[in-house]
Amino acid sequence: MLAIAALCTVALLSNQWKHREPVFLSKDYQISCGTHETREMIQLDAAKPGFAQLHDNPIAYQLKNPIGNTIQFKTPDGTTASGYYLPAKKKSNRWLLVIQEWWGLNDHIKREAEAYYRELGNVNVLALDMYDGKIATTRDSAMKYMTSALPERLENIVKGALALAGKEAKIYTLGWCFGGGWSLQSSILAGSQAAGCVIFYGRPETNVARLQTIQCDVIGFFGNKDQGIGSEVVNNFEKTMQTIGKKITIHRYDAGHGFANPSNPSFDKVATEDTRTKTIAFLKALQ
Repeated sequence: MLAIAALCTVALLSNQWKHREPVFLSKDYQISCGTHETREMIQLDAAKPGFAQLHDNPIAYQLKNPIGNTIQFKTPDGTTASGYYLPAKKKSNRWLLVIQEWWGLNDHIKREAEAYYRELGNVNVLALDMYDGKIATTRDSAMKYMTSALPERLENIVKGALALAGKEAKIYTLGWCFGGGWSLQSSILAGSQAAGCVIFYGRPETNVARLQTIQCDVIGFFGNKDQGIGSEVVNNFEKTMQTIGKKITIHRYDAGHGFANPSNPSFDKVATEDTRTKTIAFLKALQ
């Protein structure tokens, strides 16, 4: 399957340079790559014709007076991973895993982690470095890093973070775009420890058997104008979750992809503020 995924990625990367305007996947691509696992499709999204064009290059930003620290932790594949860590002021078994957008763990994401840390109260916050130190500043580099982020490595990073939190931890997850998809995947990996999942316009899981293992409430924020994660995908996800008896709340906005990304030059401030209010209320209600 990974070999087929690699071939699809190569083909799509080739198309990326031929098509500079956002276009939807061809029927042939859907047939050839439609059997991939969702976590592989998240990786392949970066190579879709037009996907990079959904993202403006991020606004330069440097975090001043950071209140967290970069830490390293062991991963099941015998290596280490890192993240931006903000420990709870008092001992707590509540952990929020923050997962980057496709640019990497840049200072925008660290700032978001700090904001949630302040607003949620006594909680451990860990923003995961899913690219192992690489940070993109252009569409082309982000596309390269995301297509190179192998699902097995990403899963090991998440599992390492779960081990760091400990078996008694309650795990909340939150992420944008690439990180939105991996927020859901991380909650699935957390099993009975999962306490709440927040998805910002990330690719939903489509495997019903995997969705049935989710043991926490899910809230999602999506843009009706998003040409990456379309309304039909969101509607099917919501319907499937409801059918299998999972608690899910979906909020839709008249916005495009990346509308809540703080590094996006065209992000929607009003919609973003609304998502933050709803996210904080959602997470606090689960405590």
